Amino acid sequence: MIAGYGPTAGAAISEHMDVDKVAFTGSVEVGRIVTIAAAKSNLKNVTLELGGKSPLIICDDANIDEAVEIAYVGLFLNQGECCCASSRIYCHEKIYDEFVKKSTERAKKRVVGDPRAPQTEQGPQVDQEQFDKILGYIESGKKEGAKLMCGGSRWGNKGFFIEPTVFADVKDTMKIAEEEIFGPVMSIIKYSNIDEVIRRSNKTTFGLAAGVVTRDITKALTLAHNIRAGTVWINCYDNFSAAAPFGGFKHSGMGRELGEYGLRQYTEVKTVNIKLPRHTAPIEDC
Repeated sequence: MIAGYGPTAGAAISEHMDVDKVAFTGSVEVGRIVTIAAAKSNLKNVTLELGGKSPLIICDDANIDEAVEIAYVGLFLNQGECCCASSRIYCHEKIYDEFVKKSTERAKKRVVGDPRAPQTEQGPQVDQEQFDKILGYIESGKKEGAKLMCGGSRWGNKGFFIEPTVFADVKDTMKIAEEEIFGPVMSIIKYSNIDEVIRRSNKTTFGLAAGVVTRDITKALTLAHNIRAGTVWINCYDNFSAAAPFGGFKHSGMGRELGEYGLRQYTEVKTVNIKLPRHTAPIEDC
């Protein structure tokens, strides 16, 4: 299994002609390199778990405090460095202002610091490259007209720490709403009705995960059925089970991890036909 390797992963895969299966977790860019390298070698079987730009839909009937907490966990978990992070939060216009206010207050309380300290909720980003990339996305959000509600800067004066950041008034065409940031940057987007939010949620090259917060089970299942994502969480987020398959649609990957479907990725079906000798004895003698 290969996780997060750079472009050199392609060369390594091509060299191993005795390897029949590769599972890769990482970026779309390197996922393509891995797939091409596998094809050029011995046509290795490949499964990919790649990026995401997962929508979390907050319906107008949602418990706002519960929705704020779900969105908080869905986005800020692991410093935002999570493939299935709820990085596009679609909130219904009826409760939008209250949701933005409470989400901002919640983010401001997040404890950033030494990951070894018990009270710390958010540590540093993985490296300088990712740190710079995230700050670049934050600057892009400001320039394109999103409203910065909190954060937006480096935390402290050393290390790769970034303040928990919340943007409101985000539009679908903004860079922070289209591209995977992979950092602690929350984008809150307003919507009006179910048909609209389904269309907008699906207008992406990704399809790893999605979430729905509502008290109406019919509404929840309608959204879950129509959103093109490999996993849809209802009234929760980032809840995993070893029995439940996980993986994405579109550029988010191919194949599945976990569960029975995950085991199938590591098996090959073989058919064995045997010619049996003709039995010429009378039936009564058998």
